[in-house]
Amino acid sequence: MISRLLVANRGEIARRIFTTCRALGIETVAVHSDADADAPFVTEADHAVRLPGNTPAETYLRIDLVLAAARRAGADAVHPGYGFLAENAEFATAVTDAGLAWVGPPAKAIAAMGDKLAAKTLLAEADVPMLPSWTEADQVNGFPVLVKAAAGGGGRGMRVVRAADGLTDAVASARREAASAFGDGTVFIERYVERGRHVEVQILGDQFGTVLALGARDCSIQRRHQKIVEEAPGVLAPEVRQRLHEAAVAAGRAVDYVGAGTVEFLLAPDGDIFFLEMNTRLQVEHPVTELTTGLDLVRLQLLVAEGNPLSIGTTPPATGHAIEVRLCAEDPAQGYRPATGTLHRFTVPGVATEFGPLTGAGLRLDSGVTDGSVVGIHYDSMLAKVIAWAPTRGEAARALAGALARAELHGVATNRDLLVRVLRSPEFAAVDLDTGFLDRHPEVFAPLLAPEELPVAAVAAALASAAGRRAAAPVLAGLPSGWRNVPAFTQVTRYAEPDGGELEVRYRLDRRGALVEWSVASGDGSSAADDDAAPAGEAPALALREARPDQVVLDVAGVRRTYRVHRVGSEIFVDGPDGAVVLAELPRFPLPGAELAAGSLLAPLPGTVTRVQVELGQRVAAGDLLLTLEAMKLEHPVLAPTDGVVAELPVPTGGQVETGAVLAVVNPDEEAQP
Repeated sequence: MISRLLVANRGEIARRIFTTCRALGIETVAVHSDADADAPFVTEADHAVRLPGNTPAETYLRIDLVLAAARRAGADAVHPGYGFLAENAEFATAVTDAGLAWVGPPAKAIAAMGDKLAAKTLLAEADVPMLPSWTEADQVNGFPVLVKAAAGGGGRGMRVVRAADGLTDAVASARREAASAFGDGTVFIERYVERGRHVEVQILGDQFGTVLALGARDCSIQRRHQKIVEEAPGVLAPEVRQRLHEAAVAAGRAVDYVGAGTVEFLLAPDGDIFFLEMNTRLQVEHPVTELTTGLDLVRLQLLVAEGNPLSIGTTPPATGHAIEVRLCAEDPAQGYRPATGTLHRFTVPGVATEFGPLTGAGLRLDSGVTDGSVVGIHYDSMLAKVIAWAPTRGEAARALAGALARAELHGVATNRDLLVRVLRSPEFAAVDLDTGFLDRHPEVFAPLLAPEELPVAAVAAALASAAGRRAAAPVLAGLPSGWRNVPAFTQVTRYAEPDGGELEVRYRLDRRGALVEWSVASGDGSSAADDDAAPAGEAPALALREARPDQVVLDVAGVRRTYRVHRVGSEIFVDGPDGAVVLAELPRFPLPGAELAAGSLLAPLPGTVTRVQVELGQRVAAGDLLLTLEAMKLEHPVLAPTDGVVAELPVPTGGQVETGAVLAVVNPDEEAQP
């Protein structure tokens, strides 16, 4: 039996595995990089071993260091989690050669499925349905196609190509990204199915030849070919579900599969299914299967690794419906640009359990972060998974959307608003889903806080700040904020918006502390106001009910609303009933700063310049690719903002940059200047 387990991973999956280990009485060992030294998964482990360095290549991908850590900590088993070394046959072999139990499939099965080209050939012989594919660009005989990495997954190294003239660049770009992410730049090309759904089957096998399907999941809502919304059971016709189960079990038996794995398929609009890949590990979305089957998949993994037969003999029935979202540190409106920084507050209301089963309808949270966690540049942008279970799909979607909308996520940009809008969309409710959902529905990228609601949130921020100053005042703290002998003067606070704009909030309180006048003007000239000079109906009437440093209650056009306010330095996070916004209070007397050259393009976050596409003096058109920046395991294009000439390229290929560094300067053509 396993007595001490090392988890060769980080973040929420390490915490998830530790939860089951505690229930089984198994001691736990964490390995961690320097960047993760204070992460929650490290502090929760019974033992922790440092892997010197920060990047995955220096730490979590070092087989020698992980095995040395296992020996040092006295571990007798290794669980790879998912990502990093989880699908590395060499690692599985090294673990077993070291005399340790491997909580995963045999190295032979990992190797067979790790090369997607070889896997397609092998499984085609087992009558698993396949899409046509090619290994060379000149072999392609029709479009659209999808360029895919032969090793790895998670959407990295994938490109959709709709015409022949874009294929060469797509293959080159996919190769670079695959080589960076997986150490293998091999790619292949397969037919791309329009309006296809991404469905998958959880399988589980033991050492006695049993391979079971544990139900089908729908993971069609994706960004950059990476899943962000997953659900079980997938809404499928019974005959389609049966074919999926049969094909998945056939795939598992073809490689003598042991442990937990997932067989992924593409479901065409006409009901045909096609094999995509087999993931020889636990999947990120495994909680939706756990909540609908009542199974603990990690427990079953551990029992199988100890040599036990599966305790279940048939596919378990699904009970109710579970939906999971991946909450990521990124800005969807800016091309899913990853976000870094300190997570000052991370609160999701209504969570009934973390990493474990639910006893009824409710929310489960699998999180890799807590208040104060630092989101860096070295790892994936996912912060947490939030999962809802309910008797029906509609109830689960509503509960999950409501909890996300009320969550307090302060310090880094997230995809929360996008997830809420997807879950509340009529198309999601109608199961009108496919992998191109986000491309067809740009409306879901709008922030929850509508533009017309921003002025009221800004007033709440100003009133909370004023209340904070009064509470901290050494004398006369009981006087209303801004009190003067001549009460006609207004108080003024200026804020920077997340998009770079500015707001100027003016308000006046009477001697009793009541709000008698307010206005909010933006840098683009628009304004909202509630005073004698404002046109009727231009803005809602506001009445101040309560103002505390952390909460402001306003009557907005006769409707009472509560705004939760959290200040960190100059940043003010406002969470209201209609959405959230972060504002940065600007100094009343700003210091002079150096001006950037016109046409400067700045690094949005720390990263590495992987390719410079242009030369100094080259004429470019708006939208032309200038260079690519790799950050948080993804490649981000930097495009020319206008027609002009490249005047500066200060960072060479391979250069490291920090946030705000100048990547390029494009001098705009005179006719393009405003």
